[in-house]
Amino acid sequence: MRAIISDIHGNLEGLEAVLADIRSKGISEIYCLGDIVGYGPNPRECIDLVIPMDVCLLGNHDQGALFDPEGFNAGAERAIFWTRKMLESGDAKHNERRWEFLGELPRMRREGHFLYVHGSARNPLNEYVFPEDIYNQRKMERIFGLVDKYCFQGHTHIPGVFTEDLNFMAPEDIGFEHKLTGQKVLINVGSVGQPRNGDNRSSYVILEQDGNGEGVVRFQRVPYDYEKTAQKIYAIPELDNFLGDRLRDGR
Repeated sequence: MRAIISDIHGNLEGLEAVLADIRSKGISEIYCLGDIVGYGPNPRECIDLVIPMDVCLLGNHDQGALFDPEGFNAGAERAIFWTRKMLESGDAKHNERRWEFLGELPRMRREGHFLYVHGSARNPLNEYVFPEDIYNQRKMERIFGLVDKYCFQGHTHIPGVFTEDLNFMAPEDIGFEHKLTGQKVLINVGSVGQPRNGDNRSSYVILEQDGNGEGVVRFQRVPYDYEKTAQKIYAIPELDNFLGDRLRDGR
């Protein structure tokens, strides 16, 4: 079994709760689809917890911390500049290790029929694939054309399954489980640190493969102390209060 997480965004409480849930299920292999930092108040601590994971990809906020952020709104940009400041202050040896880790992150990973990206198969770093994109046939056909069978992604913070016949199924619609049968699907694993699906619990998935390269994906929801995270955000002038407010509603 493998746990696949994404979009931590500096939310230490969310990440610690998810890691505890993963350990409680006896799972040791963890893949992270990027956006370790950005928005949240604990970028250093979150990077330190991700470094030992089996695989981690580069997210657009991780890239924004490394270089100048592009296409970010004002609040996200301020958060990235504050994040960069945090990664440049304090223990120089630890920060050097964190910068090296971020700088070496790949944009995608392929393993047989499985593709892992942050955004999409077409643009691994920046392209959003929203549920309403099922009505954009041209876009979805081009993305599915780059997928062998199964693509795991994040970026939108909205968990669910996209099928090649242009359907989107939220976890609640499918009993939080989707069987991999060989038909092409895009699977958004949701967000650990900033859910936007109307549920304030952290989201991640468990992939259980069988010997034939198929298997089942199980969507997980994990409650965490979002009030603690919000209060940290409120105490940092460079982080907009909205970034704390939205954690309560999962929006």
